[in-house]
Amino acid sequence: MDNNNNNQIENANQNQNENEMKNLEKKVTKNLIKDYSNLLNGNSFKDFSIFVENKSNPFEIKVHKSILSSRSPFFNESLRQESLSISLNQFNKKEMESILSYIYYGNISFENQENLIQLLEISIYFKLNLLKEIIQKKILNSINYSNFFQFLFQNRNLNSNEIEIKCFELINQNFSQIQNNENLFNLTKEEIIKFIQFKQEKKEIFQFDFFQFLNNWIEKRNERLKGKKEKEKEKEKGIEKKRLFHSFFSLFDKDSISKQDFDKLKQFDFFPKSFLVDIQNKVIQDNQKENQQMKIEIENKEKEIEDKEKEIENKEKENQQMKIEIENKEKEIERMQPIFDQFQMEEISKNFPQFSDSEIIQDIEYVKKLQEWINDNDFFSKMKKGFSAKRDGFDSQNWHNAVDNKGKTLVIIKTKQNFIFGGFTQVGWRKGGDYFLRDSNAFIFSLRNDKGDRKPEKFTIKQGQEGYAIEHSYSRFGPGFGGGSYGPSNSTDFYLGSNLQPGYSNIGHTYNTPNGITYNTNESKSYLAGSYNSWVVDELETYFI
Repeated sequence: MDNNNNNQIENANQNQNENEMKNLEKKVTKNLIKDYSNLLNGNSFKDFSIFVENKSNPFEIKVHKSILSSRSPFFNESLRQESLSISLNQFNKKEMESILSYIYYGNISFENQENLIQLLEISIYFKLNLLKEIIQKKILNSINYSNFFQFLFQNRNLNSNEIEIKCFELINQNFSQIQNNENLFNLTKEEIIKFIQFKQEKKEIFQFDFFQFLNNWIEKRNERLKGKKEKEKEKEKGIEKKRLFHSFFSLFDKDSISKQDFDKLKQFDFFPKSFLVDIQNKVIQDNQKENQQMKIEIENKEKEIEDKEKEIENKEKENQQMKIEIENKEKEIERMQPIFDQFQMEEISKNFPQFSDSEIIQDIEYVKKLQEWINDNDFFSKMKKGFSAKRDGFDSQNWHNAVDNKGKTLVIIKTKQNFIFGGFTQVGWRKGGDYFLRDSNAFIFSLRNDKGDRKPEKFTIKQGQEGYAIEHSYSRFGPGFGGGSYGPSNSTDFYLGSNLQPGYSNIGHTYNTPNGITYNTNESKSYLAGSYNSWVVDELETYFI
């Protein structure tokens, strides 16, 4: 731990020392610049004069021979002679002061954008290569849409390739907007040739507007022919125009001219015929290639359509075959259904004789579910069908006479809409007493529900609703499970009327609802029997000991 602390302290001290050294170095550099600035602006030790014998503003600047010769290769060569002065008449005073401030202490002013080219010329003249790079970069950053012609024309004396390329890029980008700009017609022949080569290197297409410009440029150039008779002038202008066009078009690559403009180019009768023939041949070749490519694409598309049609045809055959197979399966199921039903009934009669004569329970899976839910093997094995509506009549009084005071009771209902549901109570129905009977073990169930292909499901009684398990005191009504008010109502989870018709169902008041279903909604009212009260009982079977 001590070593780590020592290392941290040592590193901190080292960093502090390095920062102090950097600050001292900056201070030395700052003082050096200040000292050289004082040398230039003062009069001490100056041993050389620069004369500019400008007619409008001649002047003399006193300088230090040693500083100039050490900083500028130009002065190093020029000042080798034993001379006390030099004349530089091509520069003005402000330009010389700017260049001397750079030579002495590295400072240059860029406040005036218009003198950038002049400063670049000076840097080149005095062989100040670093300053040349700085000014050239400044110029490139300053060139924009509003001033590129100015920089392009000023660059003619310098012939800077970088400046020229930057200006050509802006001409190229804005050609359609500036094609009638007078500055564009002030381009030299050499500049136009360079611009054509610039576009060729970028592999760009020349549109018709460029050839219009060339034609107009040559027309304007020929208007400058003066001092000759009209016929001779016209003849010379025509010869010159044709000669210039030929010199320009020798530069063009056939691929660089838009074939869509080929017909328009024919209006220039001075076009080189050989070039037009080449372009025409190129257009023909390109059209042939395009036609061939289009033919291949059409053939491929036709093949694709043909393959798709075959695929659809095969799919239709597959669907037809599948339809036949499904029909055969359905016929097979229909043929086997009686056999299967017979097998089911034999299984039920053999293992669950209490359901052997049931018209509702004809699926062994239903029997197994009821056995699982009741969970009382003694009762389940001994129970028998004590009431059948088809056998004993659709009458609530007959039903009560058969089931009252029988204790544990299983009620199963089948509707004409093919729903199967019911309920189980351990206390059973009695004569007299309260309107509702308490039974914490009672439950209702759904065995068959064709909506959504639902599977058999059991619904236990809600906590706190055990006192409303079954409704029993109304002998004029059939079986009822759940409740909460005087007599049967929509608060009953389900019950049957006086002639065991009509029925009402609305699961969820007393018994738990299926997942996702809320009590007293269309879903809760239709879950057990398919609707709230428009279902019809096909059979009611009641089992007890």
